[in-house]
Amino acid sequence: MAAEPSRRYPERPVVGVGGVVFDEGRVLLVERGRDPLQGQWSLPGGALKTGELLADGLRRELQEETGLEVRIGEVVEVFERILWDAEGRPEYHYVLIDYLCEKTGGELRAGDDVSRAEWVEQERLGEYHITPGTQTVIEKAFNLRGRPAVSI
Repeated sequence: MAAEPSRRYPERPVVGVGGVVFDEGRVLLVERGRDPLQGQWSLPGGALKTGELLADGLRRELQEETGLEVRIGEVVEVFERILWDAEGRPEYHYVLIDYLCEKTGGELRAGDDVSRAEWVEQERLGEYHITPGTQTVIEKAFNLRGRPAVSI
């Protein structure tokens, strides 16, 4: 089996999946335990493995990072996160696909590459140092929750 390509200075963008996970009207945030953006709060998720379906990768990442099982709904947002180094080269380049999710089981815990995991009420989101672009995705997900569910 070939070694995984480096996420730092990648030859091609890395595909990432994330979950906007809800439970009792609260959204799940995780504090990143590693670079890039270590110490900032974000949605749980991670990089897709070669040959892995999007839904399977998201379920795996959520289980590894948070201990939770989820029902995966519709796509909330697809966006790029490019972080440039001091010389202007793309040090990290991710294409991120964030899904609306509902907790179905498991016990919340910080695992894998996160240092903390917390359920947060919408009105408290401003208290967290959230990664760029993530708050917009979360707000969009809060609005989508009122529509009929579509699961994958």
